[in-house]
Amino acid sequence: MRTPLRSRRTVLTGGAAALVLTLTVSPTANADTNRSLQHGGSLVLVGGGLKDDNTQVYGEIIERAGGARARIGVITASSVPASQDPYADDPDKCSNSECNGAYYSAVFKQHGAAEAQWIPVDLDHIDNAESDAVVRQVNSMTGFFFGGGDQSRYLTTLLNGAAHTDSKVLAAIRAKLAAGAVVSGSSAGAQIAAGADMVTGGESYQGLRDGSSPGYFEDAARLGYEPQGGFGFLRSGLIDTHTGAYGREGRAMRLAADTGHDRVYGLEENTALLVEHPGGPHERVRVLGPRGVAVFDLRRARAHDGSKAAGAGGEGTPGTWSLTGVRYDYLTDGDRYDPRLRLTLPATGKRPFAPRSAAPVLDNTDVFYSADNPAGVPYSFLTTARALASTRAQRTAEATTYEDRPRFTVTFAKTAGFTAWSGDTATPQTLTGLSVRVAGR
Repeated sequence: MRTPLRSRRTVLTGGAAALVLTLTVSPTANADTNRSLQHGGSLVLVGGGLKDDNTQVYGEIIERAGGARARIGVITASSVPASQDPYADDPDKCSNSECNGAYYSAVFKQHGAAEAQWIPVDLDHIDNAESDAVVRQVNSMTGFFFGGGDQSRYLTTLLNGAAHTDSKVLAAIRAKLAAGAVVSGSSAGAQIAAGADMVTGGESYQGLRDGSSPGYFEDAARLGYEPQGGFGFLRSGLIDTHTGAYGREGRAMRLAADTGHDRVYGLEENTALLVEHPGGPHERVRVLGPRGVAVFDLRRARAHDGSKAAGAGGEGTPGTWSLTGVRYDYLTDGDRYDPRLRLTLPATGKRPFAPRSAAPVLDNTDVFYSADNPAGVPYSFLTTARALASTRAQRTAEATTYEDRPRFTVTFAKTAGFTAWSGDTATPQTLTGLSVRVAGR
């Protein structure tokens, strides 16, 4: 159930002038004409790595499902089925949908749920997605949890092929959400909540260098996406998971720019994005857990693709893509965010952080924690951002990719409106309004 950091490449998840793109949101980028927006319940989306002892997140899910009367339906169809698990008969080694469903059911009961049951839909039981008996089981639940794995298996098991329409079971879950139930998930189980252009895999460097492409790819470094998206529970922004732990900030920005989205929620491990009234005019989010959630706002961003420039009979320079004007907010425990106003509200008790250090920001030559760098450090992007917030000696700081040819430089800048917040006087925790620029050369 746990993916080692260094093995993260397994998919869970003509003219003379250079082409300059002003990013605008496609009118269909967050739309799904086959489904109405539902906003009666809530979402609890975890960036992966949810620990068994995270009482804050498990407790929130259970409380929203009815507290001591909570009945949690566990869906683990993103795992391999038992028929493909060589350890299916060994409870200590198994890692298939049934065994993972039993695992999460036990954890929810340990945290106080009255009942938790596996919903028997997976690659071995695809027909169950249209079973009236399983729909009745779903309807008896007050909350739901989608486990991690490969989100493509959720598409295969719970949606109807190319039509991308709901199976009976997914339709029942969607109706329960609309009626006020909580729907939660971790890693692929959070990713599948996305609307159009759900990420399917990729690394930050290769994504920045080569751009994104629709589909799933054997080359796990290639940035891919599913144009029709996931289940569409959350449409106010793209979703990415394991963000800092796997250095996915670069791929998140590139995918948003390529597909016309103007916001990305980058979820960190063992930490949840709580979304109330998803899809409605009063949608609000809050962060729960020990790490945080990055919000990349691309409303004013501009992309410049030098690889598409061509002179007379010439070609552009591969990898010279750049993006300017991105606003970066990093929310931590208790912080709230208003998607409509694009406003971060730090938690009660946090106050503006006044930097006292005159020390310069340390060099960072692996800003996206490359899988090719054995000495790399996770949360590298955030580390530089917080270091800049901690010093009064600099207004800007640069960090580069480990890879070169081309090498990408990320420039962080304290522009008007930037504020760091902290619950103590030692270090900044929450960041609001930091400007980010990415440029290849």
